[in-house]
Amino acid sequence: MFNFSEDINTVFRKDPAARGLVEVLTCYPGLHAVWLHRLAHRLWTAGWRTAARLISHIARFFTGVEIHPGATIGRRFFIDHGMGVVIGETAEIGDDVLLYQGVVLGGTSLEHKKRHPTLGDGVVVGAGSIILGAINIGARSRVGAGSVVLRPVPPDSTVFGVPAHAKASPAERGTQLDHDRVADVCWDELEALRAEVAELRRKIG
Repeated sequence: MFNFSEDINTVFRKDPAARGLVEVLTCYPGLHAVWLHRLAHRLWTAGWRTAARLISHIARFFTGVEIHPGATIGRRFFIDHGMGVVIGETAEIGDDVLLYQGVVLGGTSLEHKKRHPTLGDGVVVGAGSIILGAINIGARSRVGAGSVVLRPVPPDSTVFGVPAHAKASPAERGTQLDHDRVADVCWDELEALRAEVAELRRKIG
């Protein structure tokens, strides 16, 4: 479904650098990639597979974003900066999802079946992150930049690392752009280990 005004308003809501309508319409490759994908997806579902792939290929050339026309994308989806984003054929993306540059939603199987990730509503995926396989990333979860996610992630989680590990996040975290409120999973684990070592030293000291 095409809703141009909703897509444009999404850019203004999710990118404080957006200053005007003309700038958004002409200088946001992530927006252009989504619009071209919607056209390609309609052709794909109508059986015009080669035409759909051609539009997807043209979109990649002009935007640096590769979205397979078979991928299913929800409303108010925004790709910030965009360059290097790859979204596979059987990927499913919910509403209000935010992706940064270099994100890959890839597959792990050669079989003709569901083989790409499913992202729930409100998910944020940081720059350079790779999510592989037919796994679910729960609603409102955040994937830290540079993470490699290979296992399902529960809703309202923060995911960091290579391979990535999930940790429940506080319910109140501000907006999708408030990266400073994302739980620091690795630091929390180190602090827990330090506390445990200090307690053991106290007991044997």
